[in-house]
This record gives sequence, C-alpha cells and structure tokens, in this order.
Amino acid sequence: MTTPLSKRSLLKMGGWAALVATAALVGCSKSETEPAAGAASEAASVAAKSEPLQIAFAYVGPVGDAGWTYAHNEGRLAVEKEFGDKVKTSIVEKVPEGPEAERVIRDLVGQGAKLVFGTTFGYMEPMLKVAADHPDVKFEHATGYKTAANMRTYDARTYEGAYMAGVIAGSMTKTNTLGVVGSIPIPEVIRNINSFTLGAQSVNPKIKTKVVWVNAWFDPPKETEGAQSLLNQGADVLFQNTDSAAVLQTAEKAGKYAFGWDSNMSHFGPKAHLASAVINWGPYYIKATKEALEGTWSTGGVWWGVKEGAIDLVAMSDAVPAEVKTKVETIKAGLKDGSFTIWKGPIVGTDGKEVLAAGATADDKFLGGINFYVKGVEGSVPSSK
Repeated sequence: MTTPLSKRSLLKMGGWAALVATAALVGCSKSETEPAAGAASEAASVAAKSEPLQIAFAYVGPVGDAGWTYAHNEGRLAVEKEFGDKVKTSIVEKVPEGPEAERVIRDLVGQGAKLVFGTTFGYMEPMLKVAADHPDVKFEHATGYKTAANMRTYDARTYEGAYMAGVIAGSMTKTNTLGVVGSIPIPEVIRNINSFTLGAQSVNPKIKTKVVWVNAWFDPPKETEGAQSLLNQGADVLFQNTDSAAVLQTAEKAGKYAFGWDSNMSHFGPKAHLASAVINWGPYYIKATKEALEGTWSTGGVWWGVKEGAIDLVAMSDAVPAEVKTKVETIKAGLKDGSFTIWKGPIVGTDGKEVLAAGATADDKFLGGINFYVKGVEGSVPSSK
C-alpha cells in the first residue's frame, strides 16, 4: 500500500525520473498482473462449472406415506442416481398448502436452490409469488395449471391407472357397489373417480360408486373411517385418491378388496390387494434436471401417462381372472400406442345430461376442468373451497 509519505516524496522527484518510474510500473502491471487476473478468472469459471445444481423438493406429506410423497421421493432418488455429483438435492416434508408453503419455498431458494419442485396442487399460488421474486430460479409445480416465465407445470395421467383399476373392480365385485375414499374435490381427483367408474362400467354396466370425502391428502385415521363407512354401505371393492395405505389395510381386515395408489402397496394388505395404480416420477424429474443443467429448460405444461412410462398398473393379484388381466394389458398397450381412449363419448353425468357427445374425444382442456360425476357415481360433487 502507498503511504502519504511516499506520495510526497514522489512529487519531489524530477519529471523524467517520474516518467521512467511510471513506465516501469505500467510495464510491470501488464506483465505480471494480467496473467494473474486471467488465471483467477479461469479458476472461478472451473469452480462454477463444478458446483452442483441445487434441487429442492417441497412435499405435502411424509416420505413414509407409502403413496404420493413416497413416489415423488423415488423420483428424486432417480435424479441422484442419474446425475451423481452434478446435483445436490434436499427435501422438506409435510409442508401445508397455503401461506406456510410460501415461507418454506422462499427458504429453499434462500438456501441456494436453483430448481424447485412443489408437489401438490395447493402450492400453486405460493410458488407463483416466489417465482416472481426470483427470476433466476426455475420452479416446477405438480398438478397445477398456472405458469410463469420461470415456472412450469407437470402432472401424471393418474386417471389412466384409475380406469384400469376400475376394469378389475367391475370384474371382481359381487355387490356391484364400489367405494372411493376421496381426498379433496378438485378436478384431478374427480377425474380419477369418474375414470375408475367408467372402467368398471365397461365390464359391468350395473356398477354404482359411492364416495366419501376426507378433505385431506394424508390422514390415515380419516381414511380408515371413510373406508369403513363405504364397507358399511355395501361396497366390497375399495379405491382411493388419498396417500396412505389405510384404505387397503381396512379392506384387508374386513376381508374385502382394494387397490394400492401411487406406489405398489401390495405388502400392506396382500389378501385384499387387487393391483396398484402407480406413478413413476423418475423419467420426468430426470428430464427437467437435464434441461436445467444444459440450459434448455423452458416454461409450459407437461402431462405424462402410460405412453411416457409415468403411469402403470402393477402387481395384479392371483385372484384376478386371467381374462381380466389380459383385458387390462390390452388397454395398457392401447394407451401406450394411442389406439385406446378412455374419455370418448357418449358419456353422461349423474343428471342424465350428455357431457361428451357420441364419438367425441375429450381433450386435455376438458379433462382438466372436470367438476361433475359421471352416471353411476352417487351424490353430488362438493365444493373444493
């Protein structure tokens, strides 16, 4: 560092000597400092390239729910396996939908996350708020419909798994009465209930479906109560759009049938279990991460199903007749190659009015806005508010 004393001494020196000294200093600067600066810049660039992409997941339930959140976490683990030290993932479990979600998501960004996955419908508005404040971060919202320049939506066509389960349920019931434990009455869940019923009616036109709503995604005691209520009403095959294995376990105790949902739940009720409608989030999470790493990520909406390997019906029970299994596999193959369509008219609602004309095929906009029961589902759709 140059001191005031040295400055005063320099001022007393002759002009020529000062010029010589200045020239020497400048020469020294160019020959010694520029390479050092370049080396530092290169080192910083290497360090930046080697820094792992921080990815955060906000889960609505616990990883141990055996269903929805468990399936998302399996997808996260698939990302770690695929990309190794190129990524660093973190999770927060049991994040409530609403204001608390915004706080958690902001905290994840504050900790350095550059790719954030929010895994439930109720995170939509909180994520939009955080995304607006952090344009350098990429946000992915599961099951929503609102996007931003740095926020994309993604979903799985769970209704395809529900339909295939319905085909089995309609073949196995003796009372012609099916029961569904519903979580929250939003289009996603209503669509699954209807698809399950349509699948059952495709093999058994006498089918009627009863629904009990628990107004929660994960609440094993309420799910158990709902399942038992349906059994008391005469249902002998149960289905669910909730996240725990409680419905299957209740059916097991009662000597009835049920399905696993979102993951393979067969070990929770081996005698009751007919099959599990599962989601494989791995392929999508790997795709999104790859795009973020390569700089090709873009906003929009993604909705994957059997065709993309995101949805499947697995672990069909030995109790299911061979011809029913064959029918399910044929439907699965048709969904994969596009030759089979679930939502094709004529389809009517519980009031008898046509909701889809004969020969018409529902598009994604129609499917995304379903707020009615199809004929055969008892009762009326409650408000989601």
